[in-house]
Amino acid sequence: MNFNKLLEWVGVLTAILYSLFVAFNIGLEFLGFSLLLLSAILIGIWAYRLKHNGILLLQVFYALAGIIGMYRWFG
Repeated sequence: MNFNKLLEWVGVLTAILYSLFVAFNIGLEFLGFSLLLLSAILIGIWAYRLKHNGILLLQVFYALAGIIGMYRWFG
């Protein structure tokens, strides 16, 4: 597996885990938002490397959502 595929699939898997942790409402929301941030970073790097500018912009907003979610969880 090449590095771009690794970024893509680890980013996808962390996004899936994020959505499940938040949806199940079992107290793992902070971890979920942390995974959202990680996913956005990984997929953002992937998008940048492959020049997928629309996906890159989307990941910036997902990263912001992750940061806001982590902040508000403790706020």
